[in-house]
Amino acid sequence: MHLGFLTPEYPHHLSTSSGGLGTSIKNMVVALVERRVKVTVFIYGQKQDKIFTEAGIHFHFIKHQHYNFFGWYLHRKFLQNYLNKTIKVEKIEAIEAPDWTGITAFMKLKCPLVIRMNGSDAYFCNRENRQQKNKNYLFEKTALKEADHLLSVSQFTAELTASIFNIKKEIKVIPNSVETLYFRPGNKHVEPNTILYFGTIIRKKGVLELAEIFNIIIQEKPESRLIFAGKDVIDKLTGRSTKQLIEEMFTLAAKKNVEWLGVLPYEKVLDHVAIANIVVLPSFAEALPMTWIEAMSMEKALVTSDIGWAKEVMIDGETGFTVDPKDHQLYAEKILQLINDPALAENMGKTARKQVKIKFDSGIVVKQNISFYNKLLGVKN
Repeated sequence: MHLGFLTPEYPHHLSTSSGGLGTSIKNMVVALVERRVKVTVFIYGQKQDKIFTEAGIHFHFIKHQHYNFFGWYLHRKFLQNYLNKTIKVEKIEAIEAPDWTGITAFMKLKCPLVIRMNGSDAYFCNRENRQQKNKNYLFEKTALKEADHLLSVSQFTAELTASIFNIKKEIKVIPNSVETLYFRPGNKHVEPNTILYFGTIIRKKGVLELAEIFNIIIQEKPESRLIFAGKDVIDKLTGRSTKQLIEEMFTLAAKKNVEWLGVLPYEKVLDHVAIANIVVLPSFAEALPMTWIEAMSMEKALVTSDIGWAKEVMIDGETGFTVDPKDHQLYAEKILQLINDPALAENMGKTARKQVKIKFDSGIVVKQNISFYNKLLGVKN
C-alpha cells in the first residue's frame, strides 16, 4: 500500500511552523511506516522545493506559489498537476488531505481522495461564533462534496461539520494518536502548586478565562503559580496581544505569581509538563486536541473544558475534571482540589495514561487507519 498525505504543515526542521494538525499527521505517518506502509508526504506553502526520504518517509516540500490573478484556483491546479504526476510515477493508491480551507476543492486526482476532519475554518468559526469568509465556506464545502471518503478525528467534529455543510456521506471516526512510549511519565520531581497551560496563547483556547480563574485560586492558595508556555498571538476581536489582555485581568497578587515562558522547543515544553502539578486546558474550540492526550499520556491530571469532544477524551472525575471554563468559581475549585490532594492528582494522572493507552496509543490507532485504507483499496486484512 502506498498512501499520500497533503498538508500545509508538518513538524520538521526544514518546514515552516507546525501545530496540532502537523503533529497528528506525523504520529500517524510514523506509525504507518513502522508497519511497512509506504508513505509520501506533500507539504505545500513552503520556502523551498525539496524532495528527500527520511526515516522511511518520502517528503515533497512544495514552494509557495505566487499569482497575480485567481491565485486560489491556479494554486489548486498547480498542486493537482504536481500530485497527479507523482501519483502516476510513484503509484500512490490514495491521497489524504485535511478539511482546513478546502485545499482540494476543484482538484481532479488520479486516485481516491480522503479528507480527514481536523476542524475546518467553518467548524472553528462556528465554535467561536465568528463570521466566516464566503470563499472559505465554498472551498471547504466543495472539497468535502468532491472527496471520495470522509474521516473525522472525533464524533463531535463529524456531527458538527456534517450539520454545517449538510453532509449526507458516511463519516468514519478515527481519533488522533500519540506514541505513549515517548509521551510517558517523567522522572523529575513534581513542583507543588504549579499550574501549567501549554499551547497557543489565543482566545479560543480559553486563556482569558484562566486569568479570572487564577484570581480566585490565589486568594485561597497564595503560593500557587500559573505558567504559560506557548506563542502569543494577536487577538482577532481587539487587534491586541492576547498576553497583554490576560495580564490586564490579573489582580496584583495573581500577576506576581504568573510566569510566561514564550515559545520553547517542544522537548522543553514536555519538561515543564513533567514537573507541573496540574495541567489546565480550558479550550472552547478543538476537534480532538493533541495537547490533552499528550499530557494525559504523561500521567498528568487535567482540568479541561467540558465541550463536545471532551467526552471522547476525558472521563470526568477519573482522568481529571471537565468544567465549563466560564464557570470560574467551579473551575478554580477543581484545580484547588487537585493541588490540595496530591494523591488524588497522582491517581487521576495514572488513570489518564491508561485511558490514552486504550484509546489513543499509536499502535492501536494505526490499525484502525490501515483497516480503513485496506477496505477502501479492496485489500484483505
